[in-house]
Formats: sequence, C-alpha cells, structure tokens
Amino acid sequence: MSTMIFSVIRNDGAWVVEHEGALTNRSRDKNEANAAASKLARAAISQGRLVQIRVEGESGYYVAKA
Repeated sequence: MSTMIFSVIRNDGAWVVEHEGALTNRSRDKNEANAAASKLARAAISQGRLVQIRVEGESGYYVAKA
C-alpha cells in the first residue's frame, strides 16, 4: 500500500491542501490549512492507510493519529 501524501502549500496568496494534484481547503491562514490536512489524514488512517503530511517551508515529521 502506498503512502498518501497531503501537502500544505501556498497557492495564489492562500494556503491549500494538495493531494494527488487536487487543491482543496483554501484558507488565508496556514494553521487552518494544517488542521484541514490533519482531518483528511485522520480519516485516511482510520481506513488503514499510511499517511504523510508535508508543510511548505517546514521540515521534520508529523504523525497524524486516528
């Protein structure tokens, strides 16, 4: 099973969550976009998927829990 990757990135002056080329959860606030990515990750984890969240401009690891 491949890892699902949700990326929080800047796009046209806002923060969005990118997954497989689709941009969702547009927000002016980076923290809101992070929260949206976490919610999507938790839903995927509850279905048994492996998930990674990447945030533009940050490094390290984040583990979302179901």
